[in-house]
Amino acid sequence: MESFVFHNPVKLIFGRDTLPALKQEVPKYGKKVLLVYGGGSIKRNGIHERTVSLLREVGAEVTELASVEPNPRLETVRKGIALCRSENIEFILAVGGGSVIDAAKAIAAGSVQEADVWDIITRKAEVKGALPLGVVLTLAATGSEMNSGSVITNWETKEKLAWGSPHVYPKFSILDPAHTSSVPRDHTVYGIVDIMSHVLEHYFSKAPNVPYNERMCEGLLTTVIETAPKLLEDLENYEYRETIMFCGTMALSGVLNQGMPGDWGTHRIEHAVSAVYDIPHGGGLAILFPNWIRYVMDEAEPKMAQLAVRVFGVDPEGKTRRQTAEEGVDRLREFWSSLGAPSRLADYGIDDSRLELMAEKSAPGGTVGRFRRLNKEDVLNILKMSL
Repeated sequence: MESFVFHNPVKLIFGRDTLPALKQEVPKYGKKVLLVYGGGSIKRNGIHERTVSLLREVGAEVTELASVEPNPRLETVRKGIALCRSENIEFILAVGGGSVIDAAKAIAAGSVQEADVWDIITRKAEVKGALPLGVVLTLAATGSEMNSGSVITNWETKEKLAWGSPHVYPKFSILDPAHTSSVPRDHTVYGIVDIMSHVLEHYFSKAPNVPYNERMCEGLLTTVIETAPKLLEDLENYEYRETIMFCGTMALSGVLNQGMPGDWGTHRIEHAVSAVYDIPHGGGLAILFPNWIRYVMDEAEPKMAQLAVRVFGVDPEGKTRRQTAEEGVDRLREFWSSLGAPSRLADYGIDDSRLELMAEKSAPGGTVGRFRRLNKEDVLNILKMSL
C-alpha cells in the first residue's frame, strides 16, 4: 500500500424522499441559485417542478441553465459562467447525472477565476476557489456526486479532458434512488458499465499489499453483477436502483483506492473516442476495457486471474493462471454483452478512418496509464482490436 491522505468533505444525503433537504442545505450558501440540468427528463418526471418549488419556499432566486450535453461541452460551461457573473449567482445546484455535475463543477471554478475555464481544465491556470455547489443525482454512473473530478469536452479541438480540484467537491449530494427509476434501459446499462469500469481501473494497480482494497473492489463488482440483471428486468424496482446508486457513488468516492492508485488508461482512450465521435461513455468503456486487459495481459495476469476466480466464478482447476485470467476476461465481456452493452466500435458506426487521431488524443503527453505505460502505438493497437 502506498502512503496516502484521504479527505472527502461531501455531505451525502441518501434515501427515499430526501429532496426536501434542499430547504435546509441551500440557504447556507446564498439565495441566488443557478439550476443546472440536462435534456429535459427532470421536467417530464416532475423533479424539476419539485426542486424549483422547494427552492422558492426558502426564498431562492432561481436562474436556469438547461440542455447540458451527455458529454458536456466547453461552450455550455462558458454559458453557465456568463450567467453566474451577470446574475451574481451565489450557489450552483446540479440536478442530473455525471455530465450535469461535471459541467456545474467547471462553471463553479470558472466563475471566480480571471483565467478562461479551458486554461483551468488544461491545467494552465490554477484553481484558487469556486462557487459552492450541490447535487441532486438522477443517474447512477460516474460518482461525480461524491468526488472532485470533472470531464469536459472541447468539440472544436476534439479534446475530452479530465480535471479536478478540492474546491469543487459538492457541499452536499442528495441521492434518492427513486429519482433514477425513469432512466431508460440503455442509459442504465451504460451507468452499470461505468461503475464497474471505475472499480476495474482501481483494481489494476501496482501498489503492494492491498488485500482489503482488492476485497472492497471485488465486493462491489459482485454486488453489481448480482443486481444488474434483476434491475434490467424491473427498471422501476426501488431496492435494485438503491443498490446500484450506492455502488456508483462508492466506486469513485476515493474510498476503494486509498493507497492503491489505479491505471485510468482505458478511460483516457475512451475520452478520445467520444471526443471524436460523441458516443456514450459507458458504451465506449464496454468496448475498450476487455481489449485493454488482453493487451496488457503479461502484467495483468495475476490480478485478472484473481478477479476471474473471486468475482466471475472461474474454476481454476486444471488451468494455468493465464488460462484462468483469459476466461475471466471472456466472462466480463459476456456479462456486459448480456446486459446489451456494445462490444465493437463498429456498433457505433466507427471504422478505421480516424484511429490515428484518437490514438494521438489519448496520449498527448506521449504515454497513458499507470499500470502499464502505453504509447501511441499501443493505443492504436487496442483501438484496432476494438473495431
